[in-house]
Amino acid sequence: MLRRLSLLADPMILTLLVAIALAGVLPVAGASAEIARDVSNVGIFVLFLLNGMRIPRREIARGLANWRYVLPLTLWVFGAMALLGLGFQWLAGGWLPPLVALGFLYLGVLPSTVQSATSYTTLAGGNIALAVVGAALLNIIGVVVSAPLFALLGGGAAADIGSEVIIRIGLILVLPFAFGQAVQGWTAEWVNARKARIVWLDRFVIGLSVYVAASGAMVQGLLGMFAPADWAVLLALVLGLLAAASWGAWAIGVPLGLPRADRIAFMFGGSQKSIAIGAPLAAILFSPQVAGFVIAPLLVYHLAQLILAAPLAARLARS
Repeated sequence: MLRRLSLLADPMILTLLVAIALAGVLPVAGASAEIARDVSNVGIFVLFLLNGMRIPRREIARGLANWRYVLPLTLWVFGAMALLGLGFQWLAGGWLPPLVALGFLYLGVLPSTVQSATSYTTLAGGNIALAVVGAALLNIIGVVVSAPLFALLGGGAAADIGSEVIIRIGLILVLPFAFGQAVQGWTAEWVNARKARIVWLDRFVIGLSVYVAASGAMVQGLLGMFAPADWAVLLALVLGLLAAASWGAWAIGVPLGLPRADRIAFMFGGSQKSIAIGAPLAAILFSPQVAGFVIAPLLVYHLAQLILAAPLAARLARS
């Protein structure tokens, strides 16, 4: 069952692999790349509009009320994880291209992923309600916080978060989400009736963002820059970051005095990173030629967290 969840039953893995493979065989470039990026931005706008419509306001309010869980989780995800990403960027700098190394910092400042963190919390016997509310709140916070935090920690190496980028983030991410929240009372029934279709729209938009970014990296010669040993280094560093994130998020539950079920939710919520935010945000922050390099650690991390969380959830459930 756990193997099905981690490998076969999650279409997001197939979506990412197809997007990367298509970029390797048929990368979009030139004027076509600009058109593809515009289409991707429109898709991101619609995606965040629907996110605003489907995340109940009462869940947000309930999560804010549970500050003893939400506040430490927020500080862990956007504080400790951001610093871990910065540290791994430094480690990767001696082995990998600078933009790929920068991707570890970008990975560190991203919020949690809602779907897999909730799924594995459920399998491990954790607090499902906290997992859902905590991850949803972190995604909302991440839309506003991740880009400025990335610019602050990355300095001159990071994206230039000037007024133009801030306006783009506001127009493409924040505005549609806020509008979706405002009209939620009139649209909730319509959205709930179309959940399955909306999930496929999520995957298409994320896949398109990854395809455009990966195409830019392929055109710039990503494969030529990477020897087999470099891929091994990238995988080893990603696994090291995932292990540090998971162990740290679990260990901090002791001084926080969290019950075991809450610690499980905290661990998965604190260590799993959201490609649903990461890929669209990268499409706004970077040109396609840069984005493909920066999101390389995120792509590997996302696949690794889905696969390795399954046996971890099983062990927690047995114990």
